[in-house]
This record gives sequence, C-alpha cells and structure tokens, in this order.
Amino acid sequence: MEPRWRDISWEQALSAASLPVARLLESPLDGGVLDFEDGLALTAVEGDDLLALVKVADELRRRTVGDSITYVVNRNLNFTNICMVGCAFCGFSRGPNSPDAYFHSTETLVAKSVEAVERGATEVCIQGGLPKELQGDYYADLLRAIKMRLPELHIHAYSPMEIAYGMEKTGMALNDYLRMLKEAGLGSIPGTAAEILDDEVRRELSPNKLKVRQWIEIIRAAHGLGIPSTCTMMYGHTERPEHWVKHLLLLREIQRDTGGFTEFVPLGFIHSHTTLFRTGHARAGSSLREDLVVHAIARLLLHGYIPNIQVSWVKLGFEGSLACLQAGANDFSGTLMEESISKSAGAEFGEYVAPGEFRAMIRTIGRTPAERTTTYGIRKIFEQADAEERLPLERMSRVSRMSPMPVLAANGRAPITGAGY
Repeated sequence: MEPRWRDISWEQALSAASLPVARLLESPLDGGVLDFEDGLALTAVEGDDLLALVKVADELRRRTVGDSITYVVNRNLNFTNICMVGCAFCGFSRGPNSPDAYFHSTETLVAKSVEAVERGATEVCIQGGLPKELQGDYYADLLRAIKMRLPELHIHAYSPMEIAYGMEKTGMALNDYLRMLKEAGLGSIPGTAAEILDDEVRRELSPNKLKVRQWIEIIRAAHGLGIPSTCTMMYGHTERPEHWVKHLLLLREIQRDTGGFTEFVPLGFIHSHTTLFRTGHARAGSSLREDLVVHAIARLLLHGYIPNIQVSWVKLGFEGSLACLQAGANDFSGTLMEESISKSAGAEFGEYVAPGEFRAMIRTIGRTPAERTTTYGIRKIFEQADAEERLPLERMSRVSRMSPMPVLAANGRAPITGAGY
C-alpha cells in the first residue's frame, strides 16, 4: 500500500470518520458484536470512512493474532477437470470427450504428493470435477493410497459438493461417509462450493449445485466428527452487499455452535473465461474497494469467532493480497505448486510461489512471516531474512484485474477510492 496510507494509525483514521461509522467501528474494539444492519452500513463506506474501516480491521487483526503473516507449504492436486455440474461461473470444467480433458491416475497423484513433501510441503489440497462415471469408492481409495506412502502428510480434501457426490455414489449416510473418509486419512475439508450462501443467488450461479441447507448440513456434520474445515465466499459476480453480510453472519452462527472453521477465505470472482460473464449475467469481478471492504468486514463480523482471515493470491494477485493483509487479513494462503481452477477461469496467477517469495513480500509491509500447519500451528517464525527471500518482481507487476492502489492526497486524510466496474 502507499506509504502514507500505511502510516496512519487506526486512532487517527477513526477520529476522521463520520460519527455513525465511528460508533459502529468502536463496538468490536470494545468487545461488541455487530449485527446485520451494522454490517450492511459498513459495506457502503467511502473516503475517510473506508480508511477507518480498513485501519480498525487491521487493529482487530493485530489484537487477535498478532503481527505475523502466516502461510502453508502445500500442493494443489486438481485430479480431474471432467465435470457434469455446469456451473456458470466456472472456466475449469470439461466434458469427458474434450481434447483437453484429463483424469490423473492415482499413481500420478501419489507421485505428486511425494514430490511435494520432498519440496517441504506439509499439506496436499485435493479437489476436482465431478465426472459422471466416477466410482463410489474413489475418494476414500485416493486418501488411502496417499496416506500409505506418506502417513504424516495432512490431506485437505473434498468440498461439500464432492462429499455429497460421494454419498450419492456409495449410498452411504452422511456421518458414515465422513467417518470412512476420516479413517482413510482425511484431515480437513475445504469449505468451498459455498459461493454465496443464498439459494436465489445460487440458482443464478449453478442450479445443479448444493442448496444452502445441504452445504450447512455437511459442514456441521464434519465439524461434529472432529473434521475441521475452511469457509469461503465468492464475491464480485451477481451478488449484492447484503449477501456478503448474511453469508458472514451464517458462518459466524455455525462457528459459534461447532468451532470447526480454521479460517475464512474471501474469493474474488475471476470472470473472463466464464459463461456467467460472457452472457452478461455478472459484473467483471470485484473492484479493489470491494476487496478491501470484504476482507475488512469479515474481520469485524467474525471477530471473536474465526480468528484467521486468508487472502487468495491466486484471485487477488500479489499487490491486492498485500493490500488486504493490511485490511484485516493475516494469512497468505499456500504455495500451491500448481493450481488449475482459477487459472482456467482467467486468473493470471496460480503457479508455484516459493516460501522465500512469500516471506520477502510479507516483509515489504513491515510484518513477520511464519510458516504454519493446515490447522494454524506455527512451525517456524522467520524473525530475520535469509538467502532464500526474494521478491517475485516479474509477477508482481501483472495486476490487470486490479484497479490502481489507493493513494492519499497531500493532507494525508483524503478518501481511498476504487475504480468502478
């Protein structure tokens, strides 16, 4: 972020905000809990009020998790791009006869996992399309094959949509199916397939996908069996700010009951290669202002419930991620090593980021890098820079989807503005 913006304290920013917004922002600082109307009001902030929102969110982050920015060394395994669901927001899926369709063998996926561990990974993240001919025992068999070779590796796998599909294929009840996956080696699940937890919006995005109640049922069941999960929200498409707030409050309610969410991950919509955008049914992704607001209100609304807010550098790019890490977020996500889903939708990012590159970027905003486990155990804090740290300068300049970074006028208190759609 622009240096003068960074150097303003949260107290200075709060004193410059309008009285109604200042009162809302003071509430979580004093231990209060914001409601729907509070959150909705904060989604509309501009200028000095936006600056105050971002700075207060960053202060809440500091009080909650400190000044370290964490990351995990992991590898994504997108095992197939063959999918029958037909989500309008997806640029990843292919039909079974498409020339670029693939389905990696179990042997290939085990080999990729071994290579990941050799490169320092503590986690593999497994997700893929839903092929019509998928065998019912595939998901559990893949877990067993990887764990047999790599018993200490954490496997973060299978969205609620994939779990529902596995249940359909096997005919098993939800709890029985989840127990089988856990016994086969499942460590945690990605809380994707959430998009926006509103059935009206979901009908626009993918009428064949899980209903809200099904997503909630699977997540609650997993948490009840001791299987933690992330939680996500996709924004920047057809939804409105009230959907953000309702979504976040629903996640807060689940977390109050289960305590099973490890982190919240906002996912900006990557639009360019999707049917949803090409047919005129969605806007062209999020603006920088929206990115900042979503990450900041997530910190405020989830305060006291979900401590970790993660940026998706694949969606935001590096500069956008660093901006949001100064707006309430505290986790830089994972090294990935490869990522296909966002790349297929038009994202310019998605390849491997070396741990040293993460650490170098983290230091540019005055924070301390720390490597974590999937469940946020700290493996190592890097107080001092080392020889592996270097900025990925050739990739940091590619921010075509981002609007210009917010800047301040000479008085140091001018509004932060984001480009329109």
